[in-house]
Order: sequence, then C-alpha cells, then structure tokens
Amino acid sequence: MTFRVIPVIDLRGGLVVRARAGDRDAYAPIRTPLASGSAPADVARGLLATCPAEILYVADLDAIVDGRAPDLASLRAIRAACPSVDLWLDAGFSTMAAVGAFLAEGLGRPVLGSESQADSRLVRALGDRAVLSLDSRAGATLGPGELHEDPSCWPQDVIVMTLSRIGVSDGPDVTALSRVALSAPTRRIYAAGGVRGPDDLRALREIGVAGALVASAIHDGKLRR
Repeated sequence: MTFRVIPVIDLRGGLVVRARAGDRDAYAPIRTPLASGSAPADVARGLLATCPAEILYVADLDAIVDGRAPDLASLRAIRAACPSVDLWLDAGFSTMAAVGAFLAEGLGRPVLGSESQADSRLVRALGDRAVLSLDSRAGATLGPGELHEDPSCWPQDVIVMTLSRIGVSDGPDVTALSRVALSAPTRRIYAAGGVRGPDDLRALREIGVAGALVASAIHDGKLRR
C-alpha cells in the first residue's frame, strides 16, 4: 500500500489560517515561506510544490464552527490553481441536502466529521462517496459513540483526527491509531494531528496506517519532496 501524505489547508474568512491545538477561535492568518500571503490558491500551490500529493484536505472552519455554507469561492480558486489534486472538504456536513449541494458543484469529496453528526445515518447512507473523520480532543471522542465503536458503518477512507495535537508537535496519537487500524484492517486509516516529520511517518506506516494529514511540518520545512 502506498503511504499518502495529505497536505492540509484550514480556511477562515476566505484566508488560510494556522491551526494549533484545535483552538479554532484563536487561529490567525498563516505566515509561511511557501506563499507570499494567506490566499487559499497561493498556499495550496506552495504546499503541493513542496510536498507533491494526490489529495489536499480542506477544513472550512466557518462552516464547521458557525454553520455557514461552504466557501465555494476559495475551493474554486484552489481547484483552478491545482487542477490535478483531489479535494477532501470538511465543512461540518450533517445533512444529505448539504452533501448533495456540495457534490453537485463537482469540487471534491465530502468529509463527515463525527463531531458534526447526530447519529450514524448520514455516514452509512453515503458510504464510500464520503470520508469519515473520527474526531477527538484530549482523549475524549466527539460525536456519536456508534461512529467510533462500530467499524461496520465506516467508509473505505477514515481519518483519526486528534484535534488537541494539531500544530503542537507532540507526535501523533499512535495508541489510538493502532487501535483503529487493528479494528478495521480493510479500511484505509489516516492520521491527523501531531506529525512532526519523517520519523513519525515511518512509525505510522509500521502500524498499518495508510497516510497522514500534515500542515505545520510542511510549512516549517520538516517535510519536503
């Protein structure tokens, strides 16, 4: 299995912000050597030039936190700048209507965050058309327990999102990732939160993880082509 590094963009107010420890209200526009500013298209180009990838993960924080519609203008700008990359979008999707409207735009694949779900019905209904994100913070799972506990409802691609480790260089939650990987050996499991560099990627691959979502390590020059 090819191990995938998936660069990450966090959007807020039409700009890319720097994520840290899941404290979304404190995220500020990013300052990075990979781009001259924080415009989504520029940052996306910089990330992919530094760390080429097939997939780019986008978290639309205005949609996740405030319930707004997805920032389609930013997504279209990213698509125009990076036409060959597949976009995975977490925009707080919680209804089939919202997912259907996004899919109709043809801009990417929806990510269903467990923190945004009331139960498992949407995840089960969409199947492999969506990606599931199993969200947790400081050891506490977010969202319905059945999503975390019942692998039978999971699609092929599953993210283990440890919000409190994002951007703080504490390393990935290997224990949680190992548990999830062992419970669903036929699924592709992706780590999100804490990746510091190549050593962490090697450790994740050894436990059967299919890839990792990464932002800070790329911006800080610890991961490159």
